[in-house]
Amino acid sequence: MQHDKICSETQAQSLLEGTQVRLLERREHRRFQRLLEQKHYLGAIKPVGERLCYVATDAQDQWVALLVFNAAAKHLKHRDVWIGWTARQRDRRLRLIGNNSRLLVLPEPSVPNLGSQVLGLALRRLSSDWQARYGHPVLAVESFVDPEQFDGTVYSAQGWQELGATDGWGRCRREYYTRHNKPKRLFVKELCPNACRSLQAEHLRPELAPVEAREIPACPYKVKEIGSITERFRQVPDYRCRVESYPLWSLLTLVLLAVLSGAPRGQKDLAKFARRLTQAQRCALGVRRGPDGKYPPPSQSTFNRFFHSVSADQIDTALKDIQTQIRGPQPKGGVLILDGKEPRQGSGDSVLTLIHAPSQYYLGSALVDQKTNEIPVARQLLQPLDIQGAIVIGDALHTQAETARMIVMEKGADYLLTVKDNQRTLNHTIAQLVPAPEVGFSPSEAHPANGSHGGVE
Repeated sequence: MQHDKICSETQAQSLLEGTQVRLLERREHRRFQRLLEQKHYLGAIKPVGERLCYVATDAQDQWVALLVFNAAAKHLKHRDVWIGWTARQRDRRLRLIGNNSRLLVLPEPSVPNLGSQVLGLALRRLSSDWQARYGHPVLAVESFVDPEQFDGTVYSAQGWQELGATDGWGRCRREYYTRHNKPKRLFVKELCPNACRSLQAEHLRPELAPVEAREIPACPYKVKEIGSITERFRQVPDYRCRVESYPLWSLLTLVLLAVLSGAPRGQKDLAKFARRLTQAQRCALGVRRGPDGKYPPPSQSTFNRFFHSVSADQIDTALKDIQTQIRGPQPKGGVLILDGKEPRQGSGDSVLTLIHAPSQYYLGSALVDQKTNEIPVARQLLQPLDIQGAIVIGDALHTQAETARMIVMEKGADYLLTVKDNQRTLNHTIAQLVPAPEVGFSPSEAHPANGSHGGVE
């Protein structure tokens, strides 16, 4: 009997030392799912979203365990507290968390510690495998343990941290949760040092930033808040004679919600953002019911027609009215910045925007079509405003005598404009009359102390 025990321990040790973990091959998928269905208490798993499946084999390439890692749970109170991120950060960074949804150690051969051994081997390669397949790593993992079935020893042996029990709710559909009254024990583990610190940081590291940039966040605003915003956009007249599913003020509110939520604002991205809205949120937007009784999300083509037909001037007026109601009147004095932006992709008009610094108070914007440039558009933005006592800052394009005259003589403000080598006479005059500063200075220091108007950089 003693000899049999020693042999058994020797065989077990040999099996553990020879165990390897590799990614599941496509041709093995059916067998993999069949084993899960037959031998795992949760059964097989539906292949949806980002996921990796692993097979653990012995030295003879025989299967000894199966593992599945997929997308993390959307809402987990204890996990979110453990990480320390905000709801908005969670929505945009959740793809950096993985969920070990299946761990099946096959009954033969029965070897102690085999589960923790294969789990550890899988975790060592999980992040790099995820990077290779999906273009981003995984910083931490989570898993649920049913206390009626297991005690979580496999996870504890690999250094996972138990955070507590879940609330006993499960997601049946994208927007619908039901209580199953079977709380699970929640285990988590960082896969790299300071993973939680990275996930809760104000800005992700450069190598992780693309994850956040690609993610379409959920809208965090409640029904009452959305309804309040829609009321402010009702003043904008609709460009259509007949309105079917989406009133103009619904689409305007939806675009503003996307901006406030940090979502990308291309037509395709807006359609994705709209699909993430709940039925209650779409109802609050004023979306009209479809034949099935539900509130449908606007499509990409709807946004294409919207941007092509809506009046930019009317939107600008509505936005400034909303800002005045929320933030009060325009701040006096300060620095006003003219900032032009061109579309990054494709053709289209550039936009010139005027803002107050440092309050970031929006003072207006206007399209700069291809038949003109920013110079007359800048004067158009400045003309209706009370900017007395302020300093207007613009780049070298706005270093124009007429613009400077308007700012000083008509509006009672000062200017700080850039002069470059293409304005040789003015540049030479400045070099002769104004000595170059020995050190850099901030724009606020350039304001004339004696109260005279004007100024150049």
